[in-house]
Amino acid sequence: MRTEPLSSVEALHSDRSVDQLSAKNFRRLSALVSAYSGIKMPPGKQTMLEGRLRRRLRSTGFASLDAYCAYLFDGGGLETEMVALIDAVTTNKTDFFREPKHFEFLQRTVLPAFMRSGRTAIRVWSAACSVGAEPYTAAMVLADFAETSGPLSYFILGTDLSTDVLAAARKGIYHQAMLAPVPENYMQRFVRRSSDTQSGLVRIAPELRSKVGFARLNFMDETYPIGEPVDVIFCRNVLIYFDKPTQAKVLARLCDCLAPGGYLFIGHSESITGFNLPVRTVANTIFQRV
Repeated sequence: MRTEPLSSVEALHSDRSVDQLSAKNFRRLSALVSAYSGIKMPPGKQTMLEGRLRRRLRSTGFASLDAYCAYLFDGGGLETEMVALIDAVTTNKTDFFREPKHFEFLQRTVLPAFMRSGRTAIRVWSAACSVGAEPYTAAMVLADFAETSGPLSYFILGTDLSTDVLAAARKGIYHQAMLAPVPENYMQRFVRRSSDTQSGLVRIAPELRSKVGFARLNFMDETYPIGEPVDVIFCRNVLIYFDKPTQAKVLARLCDCLAPGGYLFIGHSESITGFNLPVRTVANTIFQRV
C-alpha cells in the first residue's frame, strides 16, 4: 500500500479557491491515518489528502471537507466510515514482475533449495498485495517450477489494508497493457483474453486463481493472523512509508510469521539495517530466517 503523486485532476482541485481542510482537521486526519495504518501524513501531504477525500465527498453527499470531518470526529462517523476513509486516502501502486530479480531468485535459488531439503508444500505471503499483480506473479513462477522441476504444492496469500484493491485482486481482471512485463510463454499458459477483443481486458486463468487467496490485514495489528508460518514473504515498497519504530515492529511481526529457513523479500529502496531481526542477508534486499 502506498500513496501516489497527485494526478492532473487532483492538481486542478488544489487551487486555493476550492474546498480545503482546516489546519485542525488536517492534523486530526493525519494523526488518525498514521495511527490506523502507520502511513506518515506530514504537512506536504495535505493537498493529496484533500484530493482523495473530495472523491469520498461525492459518495457520501457531505457539502465540504470540514463537514465530513465533523461527521467523523464529532458525529460518531468513524465507526462506520473508517474502512472507506482508508480506502479513499490510500492508493496502491503495483506491477507484474516488479523488481524482477526477486522472482528470478525465487525460481533459481529458493525453490530448488526447498526441493533439495524435502520441502514440497510451499506457502507464500504477499503482504500489501494491492490489486494482485505480485501474488499472481508469484503463482506463475511457482506453477512453472512445478510443471518443469518436479512435484510441488503451493498456495499464495495476498493481504492488503484496502478493501477496494482486494475486491479487484479477487477478480483477477486487468487491462492487457498491465501485463506487458509477463513473459509470452506465461501469458499463453496463465492468462485468458476476453472474447471482447475491443475491451483490452485479460483475466488470470482459473487454475492459477485457485492457488491464490486474499484477506484484509492491517500492519498495525499486534499479530498477523495468517495461519501457520509461511515459507516466503514479499513485503515490498511498504516500509518506506513508516517511521523507524513502526518499521521495527512490522519487521519483527513479519519474521514471527516466517518459517525457519524461509525468505523475506523487501523493496529495493528499503533496508533492515539497524534492526535486530532473526534473519541473514542472502542477496540484495533478500533475507533468510535463521
